[in-house]
Amino acid sequence: MRLALATSRPFRRLLFQHRNRATRSLHLAPPFLLDDYIPRYHLISSVDAARKRSEAYAHLRNCNLCPRLCGVNRYEKTGTCLIGADVKVNVIAPHFGEEPCIQGHNGSGSVFFSGCNLRCVFCQNYDIAHERKGFDLTPEQLAEWYLKLQDVGKVHNINLITPEHVVPQVALSILHARELGLKLPIIYNTSSFDSLESLKLLDGLVDIYLPDFKVWENTTSQRLLKADNYAETAMESIKAMHAQVGDLCFTADGLAKKGVLVRHLVMPGKQDEGEEIVRWLAKIISKDLFIHIMEQYHPDAYVGKPRRATKPTLEVIEPGGETASEEVKENVRYEDINRPVRDDEMSGVKSAAQQAGLWRFNEVAEHGGFNI
Repeated sequence: MRLALATSRPFRRLLFQHRNRATRSLHLAPPFLLDDYIPRYHLISSVDAARKRSEAYAHLRNCNLCPRLCGVNRYEKTGTCLIGADVKVNVIAPHFGEEPCIQGHNGSGSVFFSGCNLRCVFCQNYDIAHERKGFDLTPEQLAEWYLKLQDVGKVHNINLITPEHVVPQVALSILHARELGLKLPIIYNTSSFDSLESLKLLDGLVDIYLPDFKVWENTTSQRLLKADNYAETAMESIKAMHAQVGDLCFTADGLAKKGVLVRHLVMPGKQDEGEEIVRWLAKIISKDLFIHIMEQYHPDAYVGKPRRATKPTLEVIEPGGETASEEVKENVRYEDINRPVRDDEMSGVKSAAQQAGLWRFNEVAEHGGFNI
């Protein structure tokens, strides 16, 4: 009897779970590994699909889906985002600048929407997000482009980049693409400045949420993002996203299929805010959250541009690490972030994330495999 108990399958499973929980040395994938995956938009009923269509059209007539709450009729005029009832798209193409689990070998089918509901002074896609450059598409035409990306581009997913201000059109396009034969996961690539109403409309349509949690302090978001209560809004949005799809899951080929992947771009002089963000993510969302701590910040958009009026300046470092001349110091805007991120700022945020219990990072795993 003792031998049978010691070698029984339930006993061995409990013993394995205990050891794995205590040491976490094996980094096994099964909790986040999928045998196969069917996109969520194929699982909703025709009744739910019809309801979402009706809600999307209603929101376009009274635009209240982003925290700006402009309330305009998008068929007649535009609000803060400057986009009407159709979407304006800058680029549609396979994209190879995403995380490896997103882009894979064939690329991510990226749709770069023009316009944005934020006004980040350092925006690295300034020409797309702050200027109305691109071509207009109806939701039905946008859906046809998804099919081209799938059938011609052979991409691994449909990646909707900066879609917060066009959520009704996005919902309509996904529902139409479902009827046309789309089979790829949908990625919602967002600044996290979303409303709970917009995320409710997207529930059942989006497979992967890719939110960027930018800053923590309200004074920072007011100055650099031109938005009030950004962090509070981002926290509520990310909680809702995680409640819908959970932690990031993969198929055996290493491609992400469902879940949340949070990005944080480390900013010059904002290490303390980054540390607060990763601690909150670990404590409130999940210690198994997949996170990408990014270092590619560089001065762009309004940063480093000529100042409109002079005032006392902070230390200014030009790209490349060179100390700025007195003339530059006296004339540049947002001088405090007019420099690259330092290595110690990056390592500080990463260390805070590890100490908080996060372990699934977008980088080569220490054990030589994948952090999946």
